[in-house]
Amino acid sequence: MSDRPEIVCICGSARFVDEMLAANRDLTLAGAIVVAPGVFPRAEDHEADQSITNEQKTALGALHLRKIDLADRVLIVNPGGYIGESTSREIAYARATGKPITFTDPT
Repeated sequence: MSDRPEIVCICGSARFVDEMLAANRDLTLAGAIVVAPGVFPRAEDHEADQSITNEQKTALGALHLRKIDLADRVLIVNPGGYIGESTSREIAYARATGKPITFTDPT
């Protein structure tokens, strides 16, 4: 048995940034190592012309799959059961790689 803490990758829609931050906090306080999205596009970014480019979005998506690779478990933050397109891809990837998946809300 390992003394290493569980590594949990948080996935979910950027619209749930507050919920993902809360999950990150709760998991960290429970002793887990948390990997999560590091960039959350916001509406005001688009207004200020600081939006993420398509190339950056693609790179961030690939980077998040590598975070899933590092994880022991994937937590899907899905208030109200909502799962968007990117999160659906991440769930499919996690399943294909045999990662256990848990959800914050029933799907």
